Amino acid sequence: MTETNQKVAVVTASDSGIGKAAALALAAQGYDVGITWHSDRQGAEDTARQVAALGRRSEVRKLDLTTLPAAAEVIDDFANAFGRLDVLVNNAGASHNGPLLTLEYEQWRQVFSIVLDGAFLCAQRAARVMKTQGAGGRIINITSVHEHTPLPNAGAYTAAKHGLGGLTKSLALELAPYGILVNAVAPGMIATPINDMNEEAAWHTSEPGIPLGRPGHVREIAGMVAWLASDAGSYTTGQSFVIDGGFMLVNPQFEAQKKQAAD
Repeated sequence: MTETNQKVAVVTASDSGIGKAAALALAAQGYDVGITWHSDRQGAEDTARQVAALGRRSEVRKLDLTTLPAAAEVIDDFANAFGRLDVLVNNAGASHNGPLLTLEYEQWRQVFSIVLDGAFLCAQRAARVMKTQGAGGRIINITSVHEHTPLPNAGAYTAAKHGLGGLTKSLALELAPYGILVNAVAPGMIATPINDMNEEAAWHTSEPGIPLGRPGHVREIAGMVAWLASDAGSYTTGQSFVIDGGFMLVNPQFEAQKKQAAD
């Protein structure tokens, strides 16, 4: 994929959860890693220490995607610090729960700013760097199963993730001539702090509504990210890879919502 032995990846929101696991998986695959954080600097520094333990270099930057377009300049900052950029993982996300009838416009815009606007601007800057380098690259957007099916009482999140799925396909078409591959990874329920679970909960928490009966582990998402960034993924672009333990086959959330409404 590159004409140099150095490989560089940037993973947004890599201070915890899926982002941290993705950063470590890429480091294990030989990438130096740009790490960003919004509110957990200590978590980002811990990711950096673990990257160093894998023998790779890291850089840490704060990233607040509600301050666009300026915030996306961090991509150029990383490229300058490392001297190149080969992979971008757009992992930062946000949500506001509640009915669309009562959702404030500011809440709607905050979700779109982080999930969709920020991903677009970071991808745009990364693609410009990759195009100039002339050696191709990878852009991997972390969406959600709700890129494909609505999440009850989370209309802004659902709409933004659907939009990110569409952006993935459009970027894949436009960037293919430059050898830049663009794909999405769409996780189901994963044991992360945002779901009030630690990582090990993936192995001992029962989720009977999911065919595999448990939440996913962050490494099960990071493994797909690493594959898409590897030589094995060199003929894959414009795709969304759902990793959800079978959730999309049954999507029990709507039945649960109907039962709750009936009660």
